Amino acid sequence: MASGSQDLDLFVRESLTRGQSRQAIGEALAAAGWTPEQTRGVLDRYADVPFPVPVPVPRASTSAREAFAYLVLFATLYFASWNLGSLLFDLIDRTWPDVASNDYVFASSDSSIRWAAAAILIAFPVFAFVARRVSLDVARYPIKRLSPVRRWLTYVTLFLAATVLIGDMTTLVYKVLGGETTTRFLLKVAVAALIAGGIFGYYLHDLRREEDAA
Repeated sequence: MASGSQDLDLFVRESLTRGQSRQAIGEALAAAGWTPEQTRGVLDRYADVPFPVPVPVPRASTSAREAFAYLVLFATLYFASWNLGSLLFDLIDRTWPDVASNDYVFASSDSSIRWAAAAILIAFPVFAFVARRVSLDVARYPIKRLSPVRRWLTYVTLFLAATVLIGDMTTLVYKVLGGETTTRFLLKVAVAALIAGGIFGYYLHDLRREEDAA
């Protein structure tokens, strides 16, 4: 597979050097059995500018510093989101308590509320600070939008958010069909949907913007 990719790259480079148009190169490769995606992937490595030899375009790379920044960014996002949901769940339980609850449950929720609040107060400012630094870095060097670490973690985040949304909606339908819905349950479903849906929508939009820029 690697050899085939190298052959394709050499062919495209040689064709561009000899003055062949991108359309002619694409048609020749299509006739030979290469897919449009494979052809476009190699052609996009070279700038469409008038010059005697093919001019390579900048390609995204990953440094240890960049990987660290994105790992901290997404780790604090997950941590803050989880604890935000936990905090809101506890507040819902305190506002609409279960008639079967006892003093131990309330004491336990006090500890849970303190922990969630502390986690949000620490994690969210770190997330906001790192997100700001990353945003400024990307604005200065747009090629960094194509960072492999950034894209992988974005897709992982979309997967996790989609999983939460699917599980949330499945639980809602299950309870509705069983006639077991309560105000407390519906509020918890809404909280999970808003947090996961907000994250999913934001990063899906961000990913599409990156692909359009690419």
